[in-house]
Amino acid sequence: MSPRTLAPVIVVLATLLGSCQDPDPVVLSLDGEDVRRSDFEEHVATIEARGLGPLSPEAREGLLEAFLEEQVLLIEARHQGLLGPSASPDEGPRAVAQLLGRAVPPPEVTESEVQAHYAAHAAEFRIPETVTVRQILVGTLNEARDLKRRLYRVPRSFETLAGSRSTGPEAAVGGFMGTFERGQLPSELEDAAFTLEPGRTSPPIQTSLGYHVLRVDSRQPARELSLDEARGWIRERLTRERADAAVRAFVAGLLSRARVNHEAAIFSPSSSR
Repeated sequence: MSPRTLAPVIVVLATLLGSCQDPDPVVLSLDGEDVRRSDFEEHVATIEARGLGPLSPEAREGLLEAFLEEQVLLIEARHQGLLGPSASPDEGPRAVAQLLGRAVPPPEVTESEVQAHYAAHAAEFRIPETVTVRQILVGTLNEARDLKRRLYRVPRSFETLAGSRSTGPEAAVGGFMGTFERGQLPSELEDAAFTLEPGRTSPPIQTSLGYHVLRVDSRQPARELSLDEARGWIRERLTRERADAAVRAFVAGLLSRARVNHEAAIFSPSSSR
């Protein structure tokens, strides 16, 4: 190889060696501002100090993406005069919120879009059947039968008897267990709970805990939310989804203008710990 041919190779090698020897390389550059590996290392150290480290290379790589997104937003906030060069770290989130408020206005959701979403996602607006249940839990079948006799004579005494006789944790609140969908109660209790009419009590039901006497306070049949009932939830969901997408697009635009060196941040000396 002639000296004339060798010269460019030497220049390239020298450049590569120089970059490899940089103890604190730039990992992000945007609008004249640089973010260096030491900045990312400081961020990693903060995360690890919370008991999450040392982080694996895969975890560092995932953390790097969020770090870079945060940095381009801070740089853009400074570029737009929303954050001074000597601002404290606590001021950063407020400035970024202001920036996003300017750059990503609240999206508009039309009534026709709400109606279309309601029609396309009907399954999401089905409310399952529920029952509100109380119980008295005792240790023996004879005790449970005695309770049934007392309740037959005085049905309104259920809560009083639950408070004085039940060994269940809900005894102090008159045996009130809560409101349940199918699949949320133990299988031995579910059939009785979803068969009883409101105000009626079950025969004694044996489980590993003892003998249960149930009362259904109320039952709500399965139904579908109307469009009027679902409208606010749908509008909020669509607004949030579109706002999130707009923010992601804005951040992607900032990153597309930046020069990013992922390798310098990921393959740092501390990443081999």
